[in-house]
Amino acid sequence: MIKQLKPSALSAQIEDMVEWLASYGLEQSGGVTRLLYDQAWSSAQKAIQAKIEQLGLTACYDDVGNLFGRLAGKDPEAKVILTGSHIDTVTGGGKYDGAFGIVASLLAVEYLLTHHGQPLKPIEIVSLCEEEGSRFPMTYWGSGNITGVKDRDTIHNVKDANGISLEQAMRDAGFGSGLHSPPKRTDLECFIELHIEQGEVLERKGKSIGIVSHIVGQRRYNITVYGESNHAGTTPMQWRQDAMFTAAEMIRLLTHRAKADMSGLVATVGHMEVKPNVGNVIAREVTFSLDVRHSDAGTIEQFCETCFREFETIAAEHGTRLMYHKWMDEPPVAMDHTLNEAAEDILRREGISYKRMTSGAGHDSQIFGTYCPTALLFVPSRGGISHSPAEFTHTEDLQRGVLLLIDLLYKLAY
Repeated sequence: MIKQLKPSALSAQIEDMVEWLASYGLEQSGGVTRLLYDQAWSSAQKAIQAKIEQLGLTACYDDVGNLFGRLAGKDPEAKVILTGSHIDTVTGGGKYDGAFGIVASLLAVEYLLTHHGQPLKPIEIVSLCEEEGSRFPMTYWGSGNITGVKDRDTIHNVKDANGISLEQAMRDAGFGSGLHSPPKRTDLECFIELHIEQGEVLERKGKSIGIVSHIVGQRRYNITVYGESNHAGTTPMQWRQDAMFTAAEMIRLLTHRAKADMSGLVATVGHMEVKPNVGNVIAREVTFSLDVRHSDAGTIEQFCETCFREFETIAAEHGTRLMYHKWMDEPPVAMDHTLNEAAEDILRREGISYKRMTSGAGHDSQIFGTYCPTALLFVPSRGGISHSPAEFTHTEDLQRGVLLLIDLLYKLAY
């Protein structure tokens, strides 16, 4: 079916639309910054709204700022085939993260409407208002409201770095006052998200498409080691209660354990705070982050339990104590097998190489995946670089993703 489309024309459209959307929030560095409810974010949503209306679709917002473009179906009882991604970025991010999924959905629905007319089931494009957590200490505000796992009661006292509350920012952007429809949806048949991989698996394996079976679970801790400050020159090594030395041994242990695990588990320490943080004083207190991810919740649990038992032994050996604060515990989420099979059938028929894989990064699909059948599809990222102005995907790879989305939406809605 998609062979009717001229590849050169599609490539030009993709490139133009990626640059068009990146122009909202584009910085001199080449990075893109669109934070939830800021001016660049608002301008981008309005531009997408205009594009939706230009295509002949019905545009509407919900009351948290998610934007939808609806292509009505012939069957008034049919549920909605939803496709899209998120509009927000990290600070100084790339042009493709989130944005490509919106561009691809616009192009796919435009093609289907032009060549096949009205579908049997309604198709909606969604530009989700937020995923990244870049402005406020909270993620998945858009998809969370659609699925009902988040609402206004969960954001009291949530503020950005400038002390502006999420509620105030939402009102300033024209949302949150009841002028738009409530965000919770009960009419979704499925959700399809096309996204850049943000890793280098597909590129290293020479595959064109990734079909995600699971989005990994994530568990995050802040771990604090308490020791005793003392003089760096006059305190013998054997008498020290050194929080830094204790933390270093713990970090070394968990890194070696994670490397020895051959099931795909990853563990990361990316942040550390030291007190008093003075070069000639033994550290009395060290707090370090721990991020553990895997596609099986039991594996995460076992890894953490094993490491923490050994942490206690290490702490006791050095006369220090520990405190753990678990602040995230997201379970793994499976994507829909039937939707994945449908995507694989298309790829096999078209002779496009693909790989079944897990996603080590979080996506809106993990929120939708517990609510309705969901598919997350990847295109390669050059060098695995993302959240950076250097983020890049070759147009040919973007094109293959759009063609797959066209065929998959046709199969589901027509």
